[in-house]
This record gives sequence, C-alpha cells and structure tokens, in this order.
Amino acid sequence: KEPERYAFTLEMSFLADRYQQISDDLSQLDLFKDFMVSDYDVNKSLIFSKVTLPEDEFRLYRKLFYQVYKDIAKPDLYVYLYQNTERLQANIKKRGRNYEKDIKDDYLDKINSGYLEFLKSQPEMNVKIIDVSEKDFVKNRADYLWLLSEINDASVGSKQ
Repeated sequence: KEPERYAFTLEMSFLADRYQQISDDLSQLDLFKDFMVSDYDVNKSLIFSKVTLPEDEFRLYRKLFYQVYKDIAKPDLYVYLYQNTERLQANIKKRGRNYEKDIKDDYLDKINSGYLEFLKSQPEMNVKIIDVSEKDFVKNRADYLWLLSEINDASVGSKQ
C-alpha cells in the first residue's frame, strides 16, 4: 500500500533470502550429476528492484546486488516461460492470495518488460523464451510434452 516507503527494505530482504537459498542449493550439489535445474534466477531481484525502486535507491541496490552475486555462475540455458498480463492475472486470481488481489496490470506489464529487456541485454547467455500464455502444462499433458520438447530442443542446440 506504500511501496515508496517499504520497497527498498523489502528488496534488500529478498536479496538476502535469495542469496541464502542459492548458497544452500549450491552447497548441496550432487557430484554425480552434471546439471542443476533452478526455478528462479538471482537476476529476478535486479529486475523487480528496477521496477519498484526510485532511481537513487536502485543504483545502491544494484551495487550491492553485483557484490553479492559476482561469483555466481551463469546458466548454460536460461528458459523464460512468458505469460501475458491477462494470463498472469488469471493465475493470480486462481491462487486467491489476499496480498496479490490488488496487483495492477501496469505493474505486471512493467515486470514482463523488465524480464524481456534484461534477457535481450544478455547476449552471452543462451536464452529460450517460450510463450505459454495459451498453454496449460499442469492440466494438459500435450502442452506439458510440447514444453519439454521446446526445452529439450533449446538444450540440444546449446551443446552444438
């Protein structure tokens, strides 16, 4: 309700939580597997903070972010499951979380744009953007298999 008052504190809290989460994940790597799958990216914090923070606070946040994550390895393949704002709102409504019910379309548009802008600015990363706005890979097995095929094709292409 007062984003300008709490945004920096909240983003810093997320930064610390995500750092702890990724540190825990990396410390538990299985030495017998040659891959790791993650359902989040540390850069999510940077993308969200750019949308939620005033410019001066974002500059400070970005400086701290790069210090914290300077040694984190880049993924071999970055898969971004894009959903349009209409679908995101439908998912939010379906979840029924009280604290999410007032999320505005323009905020979601900014977050979507932030992700796409970030991904386009990373030419050294192997990025596969998959539009799943019209897919339901949870309830529809054909959509699930299609998604696996898309990811597999991108993965095979990245090794050539």
